[in-house]
Amino acid sequence: MTEALLVGAGGFLGAIARWALGGWLADRTSAAFPYETFIINISGCFAIGLFMTLATDLFGWPPSVRLFVAIGFLGAYTTFSTFGYESIKLIEGGGFWLAAANATGSVLAGLAAVWAGMALGRVFT
Repeated sequence: MTEALLVGAGGFLGAIARWALGGWLADRTSAAFPYETFIINISGCFAIGLFMTLATDLFGWPPSVRLFVAIGFLGAYTTFSTFGYESIKLIEGGGFWLAAANATGSVLAGLAAVWAGMALGRVFT
């Protein structure tokens, strides 16, 4: 139960951070390109790389801290950060082709899933 609360509390804060930063960026960028999502995803990737390296390689923080920050906060802020981190870990472990398949497959399958969901939704409209 404690683990779920840690993830939930981090997720609550991460979702608010995504909403607040997204709104702030939307007021300052053009609508021609999705700058908000791009900046949030890239900043989340940087944050998970920095955090996980410090948490595991330098400080050895307990799993509860990783649950709160990496899974909770950054998971709600952007799951793209987890995707990026896991792909890099595959490359570091010698799984370049697995990382390439993950990256390509995630993008293509994700786009296809969005298209399919939109197509299904339009059946009801």
